[in-house]
Amino acid sequence: MIVTVTPNPSIDRTVTLGTPLTRGAVHRIGSVTNEPGGKGVNVARALGLAGLDTIAVLPASDADLILAALRAAGVPFRNVPIRGQVRTNLAITESDGTTTKLNEPGAPFEAAALQELTHTVLQAAQGASWVVLSGSLPPGIPVHWYADMVAALSDYDCHVAVDTSDAPLAALAAGFGTAAPDVIKPNAEELAGLTGHSAAELESAAAQGDTGPVVAAARQLIDRGAAAVLVTLGAAGAVLVDGDGSWLATPPPIVPRSTVGAGDSSLAGYVRAALEGAPPAQRLQMAVAYGSVAAALPGSALPAPSQINTEAVAVRSLSPSAA
Repeated sequence: MIVTVTPNPSIDRTVTLGTPLTRGAVHRIGSVTNEPGGKGVNVARALGLAGLDTIAVLPASDADLILAALRAAGVPFRNVPIRGQVRTNLAITESDGTTTKLNEPGAPFEAAALQELTHTVLQAAQGASWVVLSGSLPPGIPVHWYADMVAALSDYDCHVAVDTSDAPLAALAAGFGTAAPDVIKPNAEELAGLTGHSAAELESAAAQGDTGPVVAAARQLIDRGAAAVLVTLGAAGAVLVDGDGSWLATPPPIVPRSTVGAGDSSLAGYVRAALEGAPPAQRLQMAVAYGSVAAALPGSALPAPSQINTEAVAVRSLSPSAA
């Protein structure tokens, strides 16, 4: 069983444009899709397509439209009732795959709902193989909640993955010395924010095939107590760093259509490979296979197992000098 936790779920509305997005202009929309979303929900959807047992934990009233959408998608869930409605996030994708996202803040949390969410997560984690904590935190949930959950889950016989950003990610990293997840999944900008590097320099170096700066930054987090750092780098692929080594995986050429859910798909691929007993390099390979397929799909569509070809992803161990 894989438990995914999405404190700030959403209905993801994706619109496609046939021309570049121009500020202040009138655009004709080519297509519109609406899917149940939020990072943890996307992970659950992707893993469910692979036939794995999942349960998505999320806050939503019993009458919220997202629950009907999850039922329609065949995603098992446990919802924690809240007063407000789940937010709607808008993604605008252009013909070259460029994606602009407009995300609402989410419904405010009350103390009782937060207590119930915490209890529901810990209850669902009993007997789970993995717990995946993903996404932003809505108003009312303290920035250290992910760090607190990782510490609480350290008493459970499960692996933990976290994919978040901004203040919740900084609070999580601050607690690595006492409780760290089994894997965190920052992108280059998030990694830079944690380590004092320049995001532009990390991205530029990776685009030119120089993974040294990314590995060095990720190694800082390993030295602070992180178990494994999976750094997604867009078209440049991804880097995985743990206590034993570092690896780079690069995807095959694709025609990008939408980046919505690509990072979540990467994490789903990593967890799937881990459940299959794959070593780190093959976990990374599966992660990049999932992420590249997702980026080639329209809207917030997620990869099916039949679309995954790990052999098309080149993976190699990085030299000690790159670490």
